[in-house]
Amino acid sequence: MITTPFLQGMGTGAGLIIAIGAQNAFVLNQGLHRNHHLTVALICAMSDALLITLGLSGMGMVLAQSGESAAWATWLGAVFLFWYGLRSFRSALRSGGLEPGERVRMGLGATVAATLAVTYLNPHVYLDTVLLLGSIGGRYPEAERFFFGAGAATASLAWFLALGLGARLLLPFFRHPRSWAVLDVLVGLTMWGVAASLVTGALGA
Repeated sequence: MITTPFLQGMGTGAGLIIAIGAQNAFVLNQGLHRNHHLTVALICAMSDALLITLGLSGMGMVLAQSGESAAWATWLGAVFLFWYGLRSFRSALRSGGLEPGERVRMGLGATVAATLAVTYLNPHVYLDTVLLLGSIGGRYPEAERFFFGAGAATASLAWFLALGLGARLLLPFFRHPRSWAVLDVLVGLTMWGVAASLVTGALGA
């Protein structure tokens, strides 16, 4: 019973987090230069965990009190996930290689400040964690909601650690456009799979 929300949290979290963007490129770049890369990865993961918790505790409580709001959130979430998956498939058709530019090594304070900026000044992080994950997780009872959030946070931690610690191994792979295309397709399939599960659940309710 608990396994399902945890795995759905992991799948949804991974689908939202694993995409070419400013934050991922920043983490990868710091990893390539071994510039406080573990600190950068942990800040990003802990930020996601904090925002996911806020989404589940705030919006989840509102949705739990209103069946109509929960239904609207479910359908809106499914539509958004379908659109997000479609965008990933379109991105796969025009994927380009990722070539992080040269960067002067920064001190710890400057690196932490830059990491916080690239995380909290990005409007998509709030849409993905607070709104979308909060809405989807809010469909679960309170105990299961925790496991959904834990799954999403686990996916975030695993991804950012992989980017930060394995960056030098990943760079030759992600220089090739086809590699990003394959990743985009996997993200698209994940998002469409979650969207299908939301629709199935709504129709069966």
